[in-house]
Amino acid sequence: MSNFIPAPIKPVIPMAALDVLDIRVGAIERVEAVPHSEKLMRLIVHFGDHTRTILAAIRKERENPREIEGKQALFVVNLEPRRMAGEISEGLLFDIGYADKINPVLAMPERFVPNGTRAG
Repeated sequence: MSNFIPAPIKPVIPMAALDVLDIRVGAIERVEAVPHSEKLMRLIVHFGDHTRTILAAIRKERENPREIEGKQALFVVNLEPRRMAGEISEGLLFDIGYADKINPVLAMPERFVPNGTRAG
């Protein structure tokens, strides 16, 4: 990626703005295709004390989307539930690269931490 040029840094925000986001580690237990969608996959994610369904547009980004099963990753868990392709998503996969139009990768801890651990 020698031709990659980073995007300009966004405007400065107060540190308190980060306190609004709840980003947590979750273990991806299952990855399933969402019927009637060419992009979405249903992630069943365990956060230690509960499990959530999170829809992610990773179907075309990976040759085998199920390869992320069993991995821990970062998720935004305090967004309003969102209806997508007739299903409800209860969070957002926090990945790296999508905004820069490069093939995204998971944002994940370097070693195991308990599911539900907060980022920040």
